[in-house]
Amino acid sequence: MRSRRKGRELALRLLYGFDVLPRDIDDAFRVFWALTRYPEDIKTFAEQLVRGTLSHKIEIDTFIAENAINWSIERMAVVDRNILRCAVYELLYEDVIPPKVTINEALDISKKYGTNKSSAFINGILDNIHHRLAEKQAAASAAQRAENERTTS
Repeated sequence: MRSRRKGRELALRLLYGFDVLPRDIDDAFRVFWALTRYPEDIKTFAEQLVRGTLSHKIEIDTFIAENAINWSIERMAVVDRNILRCAVYELLYEDVIPPKVTINEALDISKKYGTNKSSAFINGILDNIHHRLAEKQAAASAAQRAENERTTS
């Protein structure tokens, strides 16, 4: 879906701006959309990603820091940090987007906007996060099955 890719790229640009110069989100969107022309579906998806990422930023940053061995959020390149934030938001809160799609999109965007080392760096962190989330989900499913068996016995 090209519109989703474009929405992610716009979300990265907006998140980068908020990271460098924090400001009122609604004012920033108003100005950004006034200066650009994109279809409504792209704008809606970009805003959803930005608003979601920023509203869960503390949790997302904590999650990234736990999975970025020997890296603090502050030490990461601004582009890499915001690609990770947006991807982790999708992994945690956007159930309709398959994790592999989220990770591949993040890697493709990192190749376009990051350094030559960005995609490997981002892939390592997102892969670790994806495995941790899959383990949590498997444990929760096993616990639910055990509970169902206990209550039906």
